[in-house]
Amino acid sequence: MSTSAHVDTFARDSLPPREQWPDFLFDLPELQYPERLNCVSELLDCWIARGDGNSPCLIAPAEIWSYAELAERVNRIANVLTRDLGLVPGNRVLLRAPNSRMMVAATLAVIKAGGIAVATMPLLRAKEISYALGKAKIALALCDHRLAEEMEKAEDVSLVLKRIVTWGDGTPASLETLMAQPGYDAFTACDTAADDVCLIAFTSGTTGEPKGTMHFHRDMLATCDSYGRHVLQANPDDCFIGSPPLAFTFGLGGLVLFPLRIGASAILLERAPPDELLAAIARHRATVCFTAPTAYRAMLNKLGEFDISSLRKCVSAGEALPKPTFEAWHSATGLTILDGIGSTEMLHIFIGSPESAICPGATGKPVPGYQARVVDDSGREVPSGTIGRLAVRGPTGCRYLADTRQTKYVQNGWNITGDTYLMDADGVFWYQARSDDMIVSAGYNIAGPEVEEALLMHPAVAECGVVGVQDEERGQIVKAFVVLRPGYAGDGALTKTLQKHVKASIAPYKYPRAVEYVTALPRTQTGKLQRHELRHAAEAAAHKLAS
Repeated sequence: MSTSAHVDTFARDSLPPREQWPDFLFDLPELQYPERLNCVSELLDCWIARGDGNSPCLIAPAEIWSYAELAERVNRIANVLTRDLGLVPGNRVLLRAPNSRMMVAATLAVIKAGGIAVATMPLLRAKEISYALGKAKIALALCDHRLAEEMEKAEDVSLVLKRIVTWGDGTPASLETLMAQPGYDAFTACDTAADDVCLIAFTSGTTGEPKGTMHFHRDMLATCDSYGRHVLQANPDDCFIGSPPLAFTFGLGGLVLFPLRIGASAILLERAPPDELLAAIARHRATVCFTAPTAYRAMLNKLGEFDISSLRKCVSAGEALPKPTFEAWHSATGLTILDGIGSTEMLHIFIGSPESAICPGATGKPVPGYQARVVDDSGREVPSGTIGRLAVRGPTGCRYLADTRQTKYVQNGWNITGDTYLMDADGVFWYQARSDDMIVSAGYNIAGPEVEEALLMHPAVAECGVVGVQDEERGQIVKAFVVLRPGYAGDGALTKTLQKHVKASIAPYKYPRAVEYVTALPRTQTGKLQRHELRHAAEAAAHKLAS
């Protein structure tokens, strides 16, 4: 590792031991980065230096920011961070907002100043925010004023956070007021190392405790120069749009990193349900769309109401893309959906084929710069046509923040993604299932144990078990099996009460859409919950209902 610019060494000190890192590959010429690198210089400042500052960059419903306008705001926020808020290189900053231009500007400003951006989903509650604050030892937060309530609740319990600065409320202490100070329009990027941490992205986790994934400055460019360059193949005239939150690395890549790397523009929607996404595509003439299979399915019945003829590329990730959805979308629009699998640990998509090599129903082949194989439980590669665990390596890889689970994800130099796959004789990878208990619903990763914990906080619940159930619309839904305490009746009213309780405790999208009341849960002799038995029971119930 090169000499770090970080004065606050927490992140580097919290990296896993080097022998636990995956093997990294930088075989492609475009993946050869200099030792000193601040990725914001390459994503934003370079366009100003080249005379392209007037090109459109970030598009909102009422206004467009050019590259120069975004750059000035980034500089002003970076000055606020360093001059007014005391940020030193290596400090972590929590970022909390819906998809917006200010969220992008704040993220880039933190990184340009040598800080480490830690974005959070807008729907997260105080308890979940507090976990990130404590795990990453975060003392400063920048927050959209509309999301300040949960942020302030988190401050009360974290015992770490020292200051919250909000934007959008127009107060004398707001971020905009601080940004308006004279002399704040210029800022020299911190002289960071290419392997300095600049982003900590939290996973949902399968144990109820999210894992912080640590990414370097070079990683931010590597995903652009591998997937973006070789698979997506967009150009500066493209206009990106999508539904994933910027706190998801799928959204960060698709709506910020990829367009900025090539000088293109991006449309940012605070809300992007299918109707609004279609309307925005038509209104802004978007050309590249990033969303989940669920959204593509939902949009099919609405296509006749909107002119989306401007679209030329559609990317799907977050859950497996069913072949019927691929075919229906192609039949209706003439467009082939680019399926892909990525992970927070790897930053973005590492298997996915360009349009010229798509095999409907398959995820595809490894992205140039990456290698993938299917292995058995011992890590040995299995013959083609054999189902096993997916292993991958490339220019990005897993480095957990102070977490013993590093050795589960990285084995023998390979990232073991937790997915079950089959590779055919042509080297094409076919998704089979998740290898763990993660529930993937409408593109969101939901950890069953976390939902169980929220349910158990209600006085009516004695025991519970949560699993994913197949659902035509959302891919999977969360189903809870609940054992009640004496004196409670398992009726519709209680179901609504429990659902409301979960929504108030954790992110609302994690609530159980189905609840079944049982007298006991299946357990092993040692008392461990047998979730596979619950899944079988859920599948049997669904089959019985369908017949």
